[in-house]
Amino acid sequence: MKHRIVVLGAGYAGAVTAGRLARRLHRDDVEITLVNGDPDFVERIRLHQLASGQDLPRRPLREVYEGTGVQVRTAWVTAVDADRKTVVLSGEHGAESLAYDTLVYALGSTNADHGVPGATEHAHHLAGKQGALRLRARLAELEPGETVLVVGGGLTGIEAATEIAEAHPGLKVAIAAREGVGGWLSAKAQRHLGLVFDRLGITVHEGADIERVEADRVLTAAAGEIPAQVTVWTAGFTVHPVAAATTLRVSDTGRIIVDGTMRSVSHPDVYAVGDAALADGSGGKALRMSCATATPMAWQAADALAARLTGRKVPEKPIGYAAQCISLGRRDGILQRVTHEDRMTSTVITGRAGARIKEFICASTAWGLAHPTMLLPTRRHRLAPASRTAPISR
Repeated sequence: MKHRIVVLGAGYAGAVTAGRLARRLHRDDVEITLVNGDPDFVERIRLHQLASGQDLPRRPLREVYEGTGVQVRTAWVTAVDADRKTVVLSGEHGAESLAYDTLVYALGSTNADHGVPGATEHAHHLAGKQGALRLRARLAELEPGETVLVVGGGLTGIEAATEIAEAHPGLKVAIAAREGVGGWLSAKAQRHLGLVFDRLGITVHEGADIERVEADRVLTAAAGEIPAQVTVWTAGFTVHPVAAATTLRVSDTGRIIVDGTMRSVSHPDVYAVGDAALADGSGGKALRMSCATATPMAWQAADALAARLTGRKVPEKPIGYAAQCISLGRRDGILQRVTHEDRMTSTVITGRAGARIKEFICASTAWGLAHPTMLLPTRRHRLAPASRTAPISR
């Protein structure tokens, strides 16, 4: 009589949720299945490194969860029926259906082209491992003096531009943004960012509203054309359309609307975490899509679900922020302290110290995922009688 928990997606949010549930719940009472399209865990916050030519260690999911009781399924999610409590998968054996008692939806996000003509056909992106590998291969083909243009002035764009410029000093690297590049940062952080761009020879195009992407240039509304043998599109992310095609209540952008415990407001047997969920954080402000919120959301969801299944008090605490960390190549970085509501403060750490802190955070996150049941004391609780269900039909 096991309760079937299915976790869709093994990015930061889904992977952490599965590991934490395995630590919270007794394996005689639950069956946890983690579904992911890639057999490996992908360190998304390092994809700019992969694209620039660096090699990242493989982290096979089956090895990560060996001995935890979590079953790993390598398959793509094509549909969810939240009323019948089933998901449709596409894997090596074709289409199949998987039933659940509780679903954790963590399918994350992908690149958003915002309808800009040519962006999908001509631009590269860093929203997934395959996209990063394609960009890596293309960069290796370029001749010295050719131009790489990064579109987007956010965290991903800044990290991509600086990483590529440092790894490929023979290339011309530029970054273009509709507004300012890193304009949300404090004055001190912006000054340091400008110094790094100057040191690496990165050309900055601000106020550049991209109207079209072509094979060797982009066209802007005000600045005319910007030549680019390679365009890297980092101008935002969008969620996968699976949730919007269900009866789950979603936002106008397709994110599942959840309460403070990451539980769907329309379907109590569904939890959503990471980029796919729309949740309020400290101060009532919606949490942004980021790795910084993926792990806290996973903790919140796993602890709340485990508490409900075992009849204990459900913990609920608003999720807040602490800092924004930006790598600027391998030897420089910015740690920008923020309030719980994600407002910038005057506290900034830059240079090698900032780079070391960012690397420590990335490495710690990867270690935690590689050891998903070692971060908590052993407190596996038995399920309450009302949470027990019929065994899975074989």
